[in-house]
Amino acid sequence: MTTETNPAAIVDWEPPTPPTDLIFDDGEPLESNRHRIAMNVLIRSLQQAWADRNDFFTGGSMFIYYSSAQVRNQDFRGPDFFAVLNVDGTNSRQGWVVWEENGRYPDVIVELMSPSTANIDKTVKKDLYEQTFHTSDYFVYDPFDPNSLQGWHLDHDQQYQSLTPNERGWLWCQKLSLWLGTYEGTIDRETAVWLRFYDVAGSLVLLPDEAAAAQAQAAVAEAEAAAAVREEAAAAQVARLAARLRELGENPDLL
Repeated sequence: MTTETNPAAIVDWEPPTPPTDLIFDDGEPLESNRHRIAMNVLIRSLQQAWADRNDFFTGGSMFIYYSSAQVRNQDFRGPDFFAVLNVDGTNSRQGWVVWEENGRYPDVIVELMSPSTANIDKTVKKDLYEQTFHTSDYFVYDPFDPNSLQGWHLDHDQQYQSLTPNERGWLWCQKLSLWLGTYEGTIDRETAVWLRFYDVAGSLVLLPDEAAAAQAQAAVAEAEAAAAVREEAAAAQVARLAARLRELGENPDLL
């Protein structure tokens, strides 16, 4: 006996509707004020570096939703920093919902570790970002431990391979074409060794306020240089006139 398939049943079937009652804030604060600053440093500096681009999104401590099962289990995942390339960066987002983003996952993730999260960041989360997200570049760093930077890059077999630091201890982020390295300084009134981006030439990627200050300093230096040139030209003109007067038998010092 054969069972006939009802064509109407096939036509009427629709895939399950993704959940819409998503939570975007679990009320959990970052580990410390330094962690908050460290997160904002990465976000703001990348936005400054790519200020002329709208084809990327970068965020931090925002939930990433990737499956209905995750939603049901309330298995929240909110990387401290992430970047997604080749998307419309002008869209306003409360979080990153994969099924609303054409299936796109973060291309780069940074987790800011603490003693209570380090093991999960380097095991459970690392496995998730490797096997489910297929995130190209993953880094971990403890803002209270300058020697804690580690990173992995996804190889052709979709497996993470440890990144080897350069002579400065920096790690190359292939997706962003930037280095990740440490920088000691004071940001938002807190002095620490921060995780910062560096460009291909090894120059620090500036924060917006740093870029504004550098621009102001450059403007002052340019104005001072222009004034020095004008003074030098005026002095040269006076010297030429004095020489001409002497040729005519006049003493310019007596005039």
